[in-house]
Amino acid sequence: MKIILTGGTGFIGSNFLNHAISKKHQILAIRRNTQSKTKVPLKKEPLWLNKEIDKVVEEELRGYDCVVHLAAHSANTPYDSIENCLEFNLIKSFDFLKKAYKAGIRKFIIAGSCFEYGIKGEEYEFIPPDASLFPTQSYPASKAAASIIFTQWAIENSIDMTILRIFQVFGKGESKNRFWPSIKETAKSGKDFEMTKGEQVRDFINVEIVAKQILEEALNINQLISIKNIGSGDPQTLAKFADKIWEENKSKGKIILGAKEYRKGEIYRYVPDIKKRFIIKNNHSDKKE
Repeated sequence: MKIILTGGTGFIGSNFLNHAISKKHQILAIRRNTQSKTKVPLKKEPLWLNKEIDKVVEEELRGYDCVVHLAAHSANTPYDSIENCLEFNLIKSFDFLKKAYKAGIRKFIIAGSCFEYGIKGEEYEFIPPDASLFPTQSYPASKAAASIIFTQWAIENSIDMTILRIFQVFGKGESKNRFWPSIKETAKSGKDFEMTKGEQVRDFINVEIVAKQILEEALNINQLISIKNIGSGDPQTLAKFADKIWEENKSKGKIILGAKEYRKGEIYRYVPDIKKRFIIKNNHSDKKE
């Protein structure tokens, strides 16, 4: 398949590039400039298009089968303002998708965020993909707005589109200040690691598995509009996840639970239903196992 990829230098995008290229797919990866480096080393370089996505022109997108849109603004805390998040995650992204559509592309994979569900996630043991969206911060709010606009546009134009709401992804290339890299580095150093009591229940999924699932969705030409959660199906407390990393690295230090306070507004269970897919087809919706 010939795939156009945005966000190819990002955490998930870099891992997706390695996986897709290893499967012999042709990738046109868009990056801001030649100084933008991937988060993990690539086994083989894709064809790079060095432009901001709002500077890409329709002619450069012709001849491709699918867009995998992973690029996002301010995906990690502290989040940027709602105005700046909306400018990229909705307005510029939507303009880019419309150019791809005019270039003849009818298959779109959009990376969403689990945090689009916001405080509604607390109402479910397993959050279904058709749960209402109630984000409480700028980045997830901009992604939720984009989800609504993109699906409306896809319905109107009979486009094959899948929005993937990705849960707690971790792995190679992840930002050093996030939980998995932080505790892994501390474990290797032999020092103690201070954290909260770790009672929060999350669904952690390795980025390499996420990359595989994104490619599978891209290859699945089904003429549907759908929303799907991406997770491992193995919910566990933060404390248990930390213990596992500690054991893997045979650390001589200790995990000190309760040394840090929970964040204000902490959600204690945030776990996806990964079995169901919310489907929209011909102006009616359905749920499938």
